[in-house]
Amino acid sequence: MKIVGIILIAAGILMLVFKGFNFTQEKKVVDIGPLEINAKEKKTVAWPTYAGIVALVAGVALVALDKKKAG
Repeated sequence: MKIVGIILIAAGILMLVFKGFNFTQEKKVVDIGPLEINAKEKKTVAWPTYAGIVALVAGVALVALDKKKAG
């Protein structure tokens, strides 16, 4: 459980630092025989701040509970 807690802590910190990410997707618009027209579309993936806080708190709780159980 300690490893899962550490992963959640790291993910929570990263989610608080980076609010999301952008990527470009190529989409086929027209495909008529040998003629093909593509368009590049920029997309954004964002997550709410509370998701990072929840992951961070859950990770800290798992690490703390694992220490109590081991000790």
